[in-house]
Order: sequence, then structure tokens, then C-alpha cells
Amino acid sequence: MIAETERLELHALNAAQMRLWLNDIPALERELKCSYKAEAIEGFFRKIVEGQTVLTEENPSEYWWHSFWFLIRKSDRVVVGSADFKAGPNENGEVEIGYGLGREFEHNGYMTEAVAAMCAWAKAQSKVSHVIAETDLDNAPSQNILKRCGFAETRRGESVWWRL
Repeated sequence: MIAETERLELHALNAAQMRLWLNDIPALERELKCSYKAEAIEGFFRKIVEGQTVLTEENPSEYWWHSFWFLIRKSDRVVVGSADFKAGPNENGEVEIGYGLGREFEHNGYMTEAVAAMCAWAKAQSKVSHVIAETDLDNAPSQNILKRCGFAETRRGESVWWRL
């Protein structure tokens, strides 16, 4: 599954590609003809990717709802970040989006561009009526991305929830 924006190719990794991301980035770079310079696959982020990999393997016919999507800059085929839907649509027609960007690529509008495109793609799917997101209370950059993409804050507690 591939979507495009003006500057990015959004590539949903299949189960085999998710395994390569965890275990053999050079092989994944060769397969996708790209250079990975986004977030390091370590710590808590690695645990998230491992969990999503299992879900991708268990749901091969709709892997894009569980997989990570690489944000590949078209100009030089560099992976600047990744985004994911944490699961398929729930009973309310909602899907939750998450995302991260390599530090050197921040403040260039890449994530706003990618989130807008992924939300448009998701909302075009028949079972999706809303995209939701959660941010930390103090994560103003992520909150600004969501605001630019048309999300509205729906509740605030230990974190902030948003809905498009």
C-alpha cells in the first residue's frame, strides 16, 4: 500500500518488511530503495513496533491498519519518519493515528503533510468516520500538527485526545 503527497511517498510495510525493520534495516533499505534516517528502533518504540508487527502478521489482508507507514522523501529516498494506525476501525468508525519523525527532519512540515494524507486515506475507507489521536499534555509540536490537520481536542486528562 503506497500513498503519495507532494514531497513524500507513504509506504505501508507488510509483515516481512516490518520484521526487516526490526532485524535488518540494510536489507529493508535495499528492498525499498531508500535510506533509513528516522527514529532509532530502540526502547519503548521498539516494543510498539514489535507489537504492531505481530498484528500485521495476524491480519495480512488488512495489514495497513496495523503496520507502520514509512515517510519516504521523494527527492532523495530518505525515510524521515513513520506513522501508523494502531488498529482497524472500532465500533464507532474510529481509527487512531500515531507518528514520529527523525529529529533532523523536524520543522519542515513533513509530519503535517503525512498526517493529512493518511487521515484523508483513512476517511475514504468505508468503515471509517473519524480519526483520533492522543498526545502528551506537554507535546505542543504534535498538538500543532493535529490542529493544522483539522483535529479538535475532545478531552484532557493525563493526556489530550483529538478527533478529526
